[in-house]
Amino acid sequence: MKNAALNYILIRLGLFIGFLAVLLLLSVDAVTSALLSAVFSLLFSLFFLKKQRTAVSEALARRLQKSSAKGSADVESDLENNLLDGKTPTE
Repeated sequence: MKNAALNYILIRLGLFIGFLAVLLLLSVDAVTSALLSAVFSLLFSLFFLKKQRTAVSEALARRLQKSSAKGSADVESDLENNLLDGKTPTE
């Protein structure tokens, strides 16, 4: 998939639904199944989905870098931001 965040979310959702289905088939209470599924999917994603989490964070960093490099169309806002960041107006 091209969108890393969507890919990661779909994998996590699939894990949750998979664990939930297995626990419900084992006749575990619905609320307990949901809580255990959430915990199991979290643990699974922490240990086995590092590549996907890294891709999401890199995509987010690129998006933030692109938007901060672009600046805003409002010159006064950019000036105010620069002053708050401690930059002089000539920078």
